[in-house]
Amino acid sequence: MLPSALWRSMGADIPQLRALLQTRLMIDDRKPMSLGMRQTKQKKDRKHGSVLNSFIFLIMGAVYMFPIISISDRIFSLTLYFSFLLVVMTFMLITDFSNVLFDAKDKYILFPRPINDRTLVLARMLHVYIYLLRIMLPMSLPAWIVLGVFDGWKSALLFPLPLILVIFMALFIVNSVYLLVLRLTKPEKFKDVINYFQVVTSIIFFASVYLLPRIFKNGERVDISILSYPWIKYLPSYWLASCWSWIGFPLSLVGTSYFSLLAIAFPLLCIYIVVNRLAPEFSRRIAGIDAVDVVMNNPLPGSKQRAPATFYKKMANLFNRTEDGKAGFMIAWLQTSRSRSFRMRVYPAFAFIPIYFIYLLTSGNRSFNYALTHLADGNKFLLLLYMTSFAMVSALTYLTMSDQYKAAWVYYATPLAAPGRVMAGALKAIWVKYFLPFFIITSIFVIYIWGAARIPDVLLALVNVTLVVTCIARISFRHLPFSVMEQMKQGGARFMKSFLVMIIPATLGIGHFFALPMLWLKIIFLILSSILLWLALDSYAETSWDNMIKTQSE
Repeated sequence: MLPSALWRSMGADIPQLRALLQTRLMIDDRKPMSLGMRQTKQKKDRKHGSVLNSFIFLIMGAVYMFPIISISDRIFSLTLYFSFLLVVMTFMLITDFSNVLFDAKDKYILFPRPINDRTLVLARMLHVYIYLLRIMLPMSLPAWIVLGVFDGWKSALLFPLPLILVIFMALFIVNSVYLLVLRLTKPEKFKDVINYFQVVTSIIFFASVYLLPRIFKNGERVDISILSYPWIKYLPSYWLASCWSWIGFPLSLVGTSYFSLLAIAFPLLCIYIVVNRLAPEFSRRIAGIDAVDVVMNNPLPGSKQRAPATFYKKMANLFNRTEDGKAGFMIAWLQTSRSRSFRMRVYPAFAFIPIYFIYLLTSGNRSFNYALTHLADGNKFLLLLYMTSFAMVSALTYLTMSDQYKAAWVYYATPLAAPGRVMAGALKAIWVKYFLPFFIITSIFVIYIWGAARIPDVLLALVNVTLVVTCIARISFRHLPFSVMEQMKQGGARFMKSFLVMIIPATLGIGHFFALPMLWLKIIFLILSSILLWLALDSYAETSWDNMIKTQSE
């Protein structure tokens, strides 16, 4: 509240703004930061959670500072660093703090009061700004120390200024993106769009942790000229980096000395536009999100309902012989489409596989270009094909979990002789809906790189991976779909699942590796694996009530 005169000039009521901020921060002190993770049922000490969050941000900052260490041109290296920082801040704000920006729960208290839109929006923005400042400080600490050691105290003294301006830019970008999404999509689809942003954020973070160190490996200084990228002067991150010309660092791009003034003016202009131009529409649209949810959840009498899809019913009839199996198939198919929690956890697992495959290819000080050039050498396709089992196991894990696990009473209220038929139908649903399309795309890539002669290997890997997942389901996932409380501790069962996920695919992959030169042996393995798969599925479908795994939620 120190610059109260600035907030007053933007149209905010200062006593109201102070009261709103104090209340929001008081509420925040009573709950830990989520960092994009779901809260557990158990209460945790906020102090330890904050220390852990700071440590995570510190590690992230150590990853993103590689350009500062590796690139000799200081302006260019800082441009890349601030670009990474701005992207991370933007995506983190969209994913972790969307509930702050679009929290309409307080509208019943605030909207009847004489509070103008600018005060309300400014309170939300300053609230988020405090959160981002708590994130920015530990994340920027590694780069701050490195700049102080490499460039001296002047660089370290200047460093906090662009950090504050980065947060202002991130706030402007996020508010603009939100309003653009609300204009282009229906309000009921807004939460789905935010969910996809969360998925992209987790993928970007995973890729940056594994791949960025390989780009700037061994901390070697890289001589990259900024003159090869003249368009970079139009990026706000370059404007921030050009502030280092104030302390004597040369600007390689001629005529950009005045761009450092844009680093000050542009963020202030962004905040002015958000508060004075976007604030009224912002408040109206977020107030309408809950109203739309009520209308969608409670349709008016006589309103026309969309005709139900028939594709999943056809798939259920095709892959199941019993009515119980068809019911399990359709329950899993529909619920996985409606559950944001399921999509948030499962979708990134499919993107992690190619990222980790690239990471393994570039291990041993091999560059990405070298790994790509020699990709067709050897039998690396086996590793990629069998790695797909991890995504399927991830989908299977979250198939059994749900926030509304108490609704599973319906399974026990029906004359269900063998619950395994429902579980087998659900397993087939996620296999058809998620795993099979992903495996087909992976197979196309394998055949394109290694040739059509690998089609038998693709078929054998498909049967083996399906066999692996079925065996793991038979041993460790004897739960009905969406019937287990989330964050349930399972002790030895969890260890067994991790052990099986590592051992079974590796064992089948080793056998497949020794059969590579002999087509007849691969055909024999394919027949044997198909028979074992049929037996495993049949055994899983015949799971009785007595053989179900008991949990604390039951």
